[in-house]
Order: sequence, then C-alpha cells, then structure tokens
Amino acid sequence: MYRKLIFELSKEGREGHTLPRCDVPVKKNEDLIPDKYLRHKAANLPQVAENEVVRHFVMLSTLNHHVDKAFYPLGSCTMKYNPKINERLAGLPGFMNLHPEQPAEKVQGALRLMYELGELLKEITGFSAITLQPAAGAQGELTGLLLIKKYHQMKGRQRTVILVPDSAHGTNPASAAICGFRIKTVRSTEQGLVDMEDLKAKTDENVAGIMLTNPSTLGIFETQLKEIRAVMDEVDALMYMDGANLNALFGIVRPGETGFDVMHINLHKSFSTPHGGGGPGSGPVAVNDKLKDYLPAPIIIEKNGRYLLEYNLPESIGSVHTFYGNFAIFVRAYAYIRILGKSGLPQVTRHAIINANYLKAQLKELFELEYPAPTMHEFVLSAEKQKKRGAKALDIAKRLLDYGVHPPTVYFPLIVKEAMMIEPTESESKEMLDVFVQSLKQIDREIDENLETVLQAPHNTPVRRLDEAGAVKNLNINYFKNKV
Repeated sequence: MYRKLIFELSKEGREGHTLPRCDVPVKKNEDLIPDKYLRHKAANLPQVAENEVVRHFVMLSTLNHHVDKAFYPLGSCTMKYNPKINERLAGLPGFMNLHPEQPAEKVQGALRLMYELGELLKEITGFSAITLQPAAGAQGELTGLLLIKKYHQMKGRQRTVILVPDSAHGTNPASAAICGFRIKTVRSTEQGLVDMEDLKAKTDENVAGIMLTNPSTLGIFETQLKEIRAVMDEVDALMYMDGANLNALFGIVRPGETGFDVMHINLHKSFSTPHGGGGPGSGPVAVNDKLKDYLPAPIIIEKNGRYLLEYNLPESIGSVHTFYGNFAIFVRAYAYIRILGKSGLPQVTRHAIINANYLKAQLKELFELEYPAPTMHEFVLSAEKQKKRGAKALDIAKRLLDYGVHPPTVYFPLIVKEAMMIEPTESESKEMLDVFVQSLKQIDREIDENLETVLQAPHNTPVRRLDEAGAVKNLNINYFKNKV
C-alpha cells in the first residue's frame, strides 16, 4: 500500500486550526514584529485538516521499529522496555512546567529530587561525589577526561596519553581526542581481557589514565582490575570506567570499589528513558575523593533542610552544560530506582545476564563464538560461517526486519569479524527470546535454500534495502525537486 507524504495530502485552502483575532493593542504605525524578522515569502507548508494530520502521524509512528512494538536486541545500547509510570511522572505539571531561571527557593522539590537521585547513584556505583550535568554518555566521557586532565594539572604536570582497550566503545577514543589527548590502543587477549603485557609496555609517565568499558563490548567482565590498578598506580594515572553497560552490574558490583576513579552513567540506557535517534540523553559522572573538588559547577547541596546550587567551587573545571541537565530524565531515573528498590535492582542484572546466556547457549552452534568467556549482559557472535555461504552479518540483520525483530548491532566491536553483538536486556520473556532464535535459524536455512531472499531483504518494511554508503555520501533530505 502506497502511503502519501503529508505534502501529497495537502489541498489548497484546507486548514486544521482556527486562530483567534489578535487582541494585543498595537500603536499607530508600529508593527507587532519588526519588519526584519518577518517572512515576506509564504512558507511552503502542507495544508491539511486536523483529522488528516492525526492519522498521518499515527500511521508514521507505527512504521518505526521501537521497543514498545517488538524486540530490540541492540548490543551495548540497552534498548529495554521503559515502565510507563515513569513517563507519567516526568510529565507532571510541577515538573514539566519548571523554568531553569526560577530561584532555588521556588524549586525545592526539583532540587531535592536531583540531590536524592545523586545520592542513589553514588550508592549504586560506590563513588563519593557526582554531577548530573552532562547531557549524554559522550559528554559524560568528556567531563570525566577533563577531570583527569585537571587532576594532573593540579599536580603540575602535563599528561598527553589515554590508554583505550580495543574492546572499548567507539566514543572513548573520540572523547579523549577532543579533550586533547593522544590515544594508545591496548590489545585484548584470546579470552577478551586486557593484555597485561601490552598494557605495561604502553604505560609510562605520559599516560594520564585508562578508559575501560566494564563489562566490555564483548560482554565480558574484566577480571584483572586489581592488576590494571597496580600498573596505573606506578605512574599515578587514573582509571575511567565507561558506564554504558552498568545494566550488568546493578546491586552486584560497585565500580567505585573495584579500582576506578571516575565513571559516567547512561541514565537514558540503564534507568528508564526511551532513547535513540540522537536523544534524549543524560550522562552523570561519579568520582572518588581524588576528583570531587574538580566537578562541574554548580553542584547540589543540602543545608539545614534546604537544597541549594553551590557555585563557589574554586577548583571546578567549570560548567559543561547549560543550566543543570535534562531534568525529565532525572525524574524517570529517580522513579525507576525508587520503584525497584534495593532488592529489585539486582534482579534487573540477574535477569539481563540470564537472558544473554540463554541466547548465547541457543545460538553458539549456529554462529561462531570467538570469545567463549562467561557472558554478562551481552555477547558477540560472528557470522563468518554464513559469509562463506554467501550472506554477511548485514544481510542477516536486514532479513531479521522481515521477522518483526530489530537486528542486533553488527560489525562492532571491530576485533570480531562479521560481528553480531546481542543484548536481550532483562525485560524480554523466554518466549520472545525463542522467537528471535527461531528467526535466526530460519534465516540460516534460507542462506542455503533461497540466498537471494536474504541478500535482497528486507521485503516487508516500508522502505526496502537502501544504498547506505551512497546515502551517506550524497545526503538529500529535501522532498522537493526544486529547492526554494
């Protein structure tokens, strides 16, 4: 069925609104809006009735794949179901209608919520201080690295190198480079752990710190943290933890107690905010006593039962975000943590780990498993066997869309050929996981029986297979042939 664009639905003179007559007094010979701000050429907007607008956008919403619609096993991104009560709480008028310029005495409830959220996150992570300011995981990384840089500067030295394992998230080296560091990549062993000999060889007086994703993108918990800490201590370098995979640690492991000095937390991944397509995001940064004096200003403090924004932080790295962050995400995270409680958070982790190990057990014979170490919340398979028979990981991912399932992350991490990184999260049932397994088994059979079906997939989606490389190089998002 062909679905018309909203411009194709447009009919001259059709309206979906009625605006009241302007009742603002206007002085003689004076316009409400200065001429330089007025548009003198009519905007080329669609003219449609209200019911057509509603139907059009509801229809579009059903075309997009999202976690409320079906399984979304996107590895290393924790695309899990988000309880709708948290959405409702974030939309309460007292929260939604706040203005960032309101004085502290007028927003005590919001400040209290942020303060208590920070205390809860400190308890979960095992750190002594926190900032909620960063508006994304990557900005949290940048903030953490600025704190590390400040630490060394306060000691009167200029450190230039950040160590990054080859199994880390791709934003880690990017954030380090933006912060002015050079990156040295540390190899992984055959077990998927940090190669200690390579680490020692690359650690010297120029190293400011190491960025570890734990569990790593391979879904493997780094068991050598004590040894890594000892190597870093030899040169007084710091340990940064990428907290994107915190969903695997809730209530069981506290990173601040395992040797790390600083970490960022992806509230939008782990703590109940729908995300994707670039936002919304929130990346609080938790630190130990070494770094707490350098946190971005302001921080929230409690004094005599009142909550205040403290700006008098002489050693702060400065503000990293306008005002204080993405407040609605704080509300969702606060509600999520309070509803689950101390007993519920470890259950999240246990269920995520059980689901991942169940899927790995079902699929490890069908695909190659290059790193067979115990799995945490996610795992990485290789489609090398399927590639030899004619279908790559990308082809399998495209074909999965025809089965109503979002594909896993493919071709990452780079250390696994034809990688398929799968994270089922804790919110999927065994029945849903079995559907995913059977879909992959059916696609594997199709590679032998009807290869072209796989290579030309998807077939049942609103848009068929795209020339992705061409789209990136020749971006054109204008519907009209003649641009205005």
